Amino acid sequence: MSASTRLRLFEGFGIEIEYMIVDAESLEVRPIADELLKQVAGAYEMEVDRGALRWSNELALHVVELKTNGPVSSLAGLDESFQKDIAVIDGLLSSMGARLLPSAMHPWMSPDELRLWPHEDDVIYQSLHRIFDCRGHGWSNLQSMHINLPFANDEELGRLHAAIRLVLPILPALAASSPYLDGHATGLLDTRVEVYRHNARRVPSVTGRVIPEAVFRRRNYELLLEGIYRDLAPMDPDGILQHEWINARGCIVRFDRMALEIRLIDVQECPRMDIAIAQAAIAVVRALVEETWVGFEEQKAWHELELEKILLATIGDADHAILDDPRYLRVFGVDEEQIRADELWRHLIEGQVARRPESATAGAALRVILDEGCLARRLLRAAGPSPDRERLHEVYARLGDCLSRGQAFSSDS
Repeated sequence: MSASTRLRLFEGFGIEIEYMIVDAESLEVRPIADELLKQVAGAYEMEVDRGALRWSNELALHVVELKTNGPVSSLAGLDESFQKDIAVIDGLLSSMGARLLPSAMHPWMSPDELRLWPHEDDVIYQSLHRIFDCRGHGWSNLQSMHINLPFANDEELGRLHAAIRLVLPILPALAASSPYLDGHATGLLDTRVEVYRHNARRVPSVTGRVIPEAVFRRRNYELLLEGIYRDLAPMDPDGILQHEWINARGCIVRFDRMALEIRLIDVQECPRMDIAIAQAAIAVVRALVEETWVGFEEQKAWHELELEKILLATIGDADHAILDDPRYLRVFGVDEEQIRADELWRHLIEGQVARRPESATAGAALRVILDEGCLARRLLRAAGPSPDRERLHEVYARLGDCLSRGQAFSSDS
C-alpha cells in the first residue's frame, strides 16, 4: 500500500464477527463451514465475496466469519449488512438442519469435537495443531469480534497503539458473553479471554500478557515479532507460522493492511449489539488519541503488567468489576478512588459516545448493557449458576433466536 493511498486515523473501519454453526435442534456444534461456503462459491473456498461483506472460514470447521469487504467509512447502519447476511446463511444452513449461534463460547461443547479446516491452507492449521494441540477451548471454542483501525505512519501507529492499550482492560466489562463452559458456570464472565490467555502456553511469547507491550514504533514492533518467530523456530523450522498474525495479543499490528486489530471483544447476541460496542470502543480510543483527558506521553507510560491487573478484574466480574487504581481512572477523566466498571462505561458513553455523530446510533443498544448488564450477566440471570443441560439448551436457543431476529437478549423474556 503506497503512502498516498493509506487511510489516516479513523478514516476507515474493519469489522470481523465469528459465529458457531450448530444443529438446529440439539445445538451441538456442526463442522460444516466448508459445505456452507461451497453452497455459495461452488467449491471449497476459504472466502466468499458477498458485496458489502465477505464470508470466510476459521481454524475450527464449525465456525464461520463475516467481515467487512475492506474498510468502511462509517459503522452507522453496518449492523444491517451483517443481519442481512445472517438471514441468508441461516437459510442455507436450514437445508442441512443447522443454524448460527452467537456469543463467545459454546456452553457445553467438548474440545475433542474439534475438526480443523481440511482444505486450502490447511498446512497452517495443521501446524498450529501440531505445536499447540488445538483440542482446547482456547482454540476450538471461542468467537470474537475484531475491530481494525488504520494508521498511515509511525506517529499514528504510536498514538493509536497507546490509546488502544489503555482501553483493552475494560472491554470485557462491556462485551463479556462467555459465562459457561463444559456445561457449567465458570465463575468468570469472560471465560473466552481467560482461556485465550493460556492457549499458547507452549510458546508464551505468542500471547504475552494479552495486553501488548509498550511499543510505539514499527521497528520496535518488528523486533517483538522477531522474538516470537525465534521462539517458534524449533517447532516451526519451515516458518509456516512466522507471519504477523501469529501474534495473539489482545491488539496486534497488521502491517499488511496498515491497521491495528483489536481482538478482545466477545461476540454478542446480534450485530446491532456488536456494532454498538465497536462504536463505543472506537469513540473512547479516539478521545484518548485526541488527548481528551491525558497526554500522549502519559498514555505511553503504562506497563502491560499494570494493565493486565485491570483486565483480570474485568475477565472475572465484567461490568461489576471494581476499578480501584485512581491513576487509571484519571486516564478517562474520572476523579475517584474507585468505581465499578459499568459506571466508568456509563461516564464514557454519556460523555464521548453519545456526542459523536459517528457513534450516536449506538445509544439504544448500549443502554441495554448499562441497564441490564453485559450479555454474560444476562445469560447467567436467565439460566442460573447451576443449570442442567435442558435449561442451558432453552436459554441458548433463545439466544440463537435473538441473532435471527436482530434483537437484544433479555433475561426476563
